[in-house]
Amino acid sequence: MKLAEVLVKPILSEKANQLSEKRRVYSFKVARAANKLEIKKAVEDFYGVTVEDVRTAVAPAKSRSRMTKAGVISGRKPSYKKAFVTVGEGNTIDLYSTI
Repeated sequence: MKLAEVLVKPILSEKANQLSEKRRVYSFKVARAANKLEIKKAVEDFYGVTVEDVRTAVAPAKSRSRMTKAGVISGRKPSYKKAFVTVGEGNTIDLYSTI
């Protein structure tokens, strides 16, 4: 897998911001086929930091339904894989620089 395909996007939420400020842990949405070694190499190459630890989790698919004029519409939100990356002491990733 190419390194450009591994990282899909960073997760920007209140919980992710607290983890990054307190524990130097950054959250990313990654490709389902990516493993921990590929995620580590991709983060080190793109952001220029040293990675100490990588933890992954697969968020399950969820079913959603909503009421419309035509009746109830049912669907599913897709599942995705998250990676929680701990960077080394003194390293930071500026995720808001491109916004």
